[in-house]
Amino acid sequence: MASRAGTVAQPQDLVDLTALLDAYYDVSPDLSDPGQRVAFGTSGHRGSSLKASFNEPHIVAITQAIVEYRAGQGITGPLYMAKDTHALSEPAQNSALEVLAANGVNVLIDARHGYTPTPALSHAILTHNNNAPAGAPQADGIVVTPSHNPPGDGGFKYNPPHGGPADTDATGWIANRANELLENGLRGVKRIPVADALAADTTGKFDFLSSYVDDLPSVLDLNAIREAGVRIGADPMGGASVDYWGEIGERHHLNLTVVNPTVDPQWAFMTLDWDEKIRMDCSSPSAMASLINRMSVSADGSAAYDVATGNDADADRHGIVTPDGGLMNPNHYLAVAIDYLYRHRTGWNPQSVIGKTLVSSSIIDRVAESLGRKLVEVPVGFKWFVPGLLSGEGAFGGEESAGASFNKMDGSVWTTDKDGILLALLASEITAVTGKSPSQLYKGLTDQFGDPVYARIDAAATRDQKAALGKLSSSDVTATELAGETITAKLTEAPGNGASIGGLKVVTANAWFAARPSGTEDVYKIYAESFKGADHLKQVQAEAKALVDGVIS
Repeated sequence: MASRAGTVAQPQDLVDLTALLDAYYDVSPDLSDPGQRVAFGTSGHRGSSLKASFNEPHIVAITQAIVEYRAGQGITGPLYMAKDTHALSEPAQNSALEVLAANGVNVLIDARHGYTPTPALSHAILTHNNNAPAGAPQADGIVVTPSHNPPGDGGFKYNPPHGGPADTDATGWIANRANELLENGLRGVKRIPVADALAADTTGKFDFLSSYVDDLPSVLDLNAIREAGVRIGADPMGGASVDYWGEIGERHHLNLTVVNPTVDPQWAFMTLDWDEKIRMDCSSPSAMASLINRMSVSADGSAAYDVATGNDADADRHGIVTPDGGLMNPNHYLAVAIDYLYRHRTGWNPQSVIGKTLVSSSIIDRVAESLGRKLVEVPVGFKWFVPGLLSGEGAFGGEESAGASFNKMDGSVWTTDKDGILLALLASEITAVTGKSPSQLYKGLTDQFGDPVYARIDAAATRDQKAALGKLSSSDVTATELAGETITAKLTEAPGNGASIGGLKVVTANAWFAARPSGTEDVYKIYAESFKGADHLKQVQAEAKALVDGVIS
């Protein structure tokens, strides 16, 4: 049968909201099943109530663990709390509030009773802490979101006072304590009814939207966008940025249209992703099909917008659509953004480095060299960019999965979590200032540095094989060539900071691959790129699989 990817969801694709919400309250996890225990990945604990992996017991246990963690760390300022538009987000926020209020934690929730993007929470934490007197109590936060995951999923993430994702030391402690509380039947969890929690003196309100939207001129040249009359089409994709885009257009007098303001916890309006699932992945041509179609150039050569953008459910990711290039590959846009920013942000530290994950395109390496800037390559996970963004020593950090952030005009910190709204607006600034679309500028980069071909595939692996891959050392790899080229590096630690990459990266002069175990499926992921064309990339992928299988089997 023909794939339905890119077509509008049908009734049979929609999650049963009643069953989903009932399961959140009624189902208790079986802790003998690893899939039903608390586990923090790169973006917090995620799961579905229908799979007994995201239920009320999980949330109250995690929240109590966060309370105890922040007490142990001496964090006594307010805790900012954000939620996205997933159906499980509001009940999870309510459950968390019951625990936070019972423990006397000062909590600030959205003053408009709306949804809060992840970057708006990060911005709020940093603004509070940067404006506080020396030695004053520091703020932190919780984001209730599974990001771009399907409608049946929920997610719960902790952001400490640095405003970005918690590191593995913090998440490991929180997960272990939460599972201990679950094993003890939640004895040790303090809790009061949600009505009492909402009425508690310790529960307050914060205007996340105004704090974020009003500060945008400090990080973007909105005057250039306005004066150039750039026509912007912004698609919140049913997510937390829905009210933000309208306010951005109105407050800053931009020619901005909110393409689809609908919020529907079933996401019935979405086009199906590559695997025929509803997934709010703004880097996926299938999930972004409706916006791409809106940008089709008509017979007279015109398009509806000069730039169209999409965001996932918590707006920490960006998708950029141009009239001439369609949906940009995230790697391509990262290269353009880096080249533009480091040439135009004169207020940044002239020694500030460029941060990228080790599975991002090597064209970024070549752009960095042309800029005379040091490139810092780190493992997957935005948390690795936090120190540089805070200090200004790393004014930009970006991931191949369409997540990035960068510093304010003066070099000070904007957010330390991914900001899809920021990167989406940057595409309009680039268009206004250069007179060219980001995709046209990328073509210029490939004319200068070569045109890489990049892809990610999955390969089957058992749990033991995945564990072996995660523990490899470079000495385990004896191969000296890859796809006809001499291997120049075998990496199990990121060259930028020496941290373990949880897998393997092999590099040649014109190609590379990286293999990492999946945290949720019996596969490992092979990221690969070649500057020698699609056929060479296929050869790299085939030899990468054979090499990895030979080492972990």
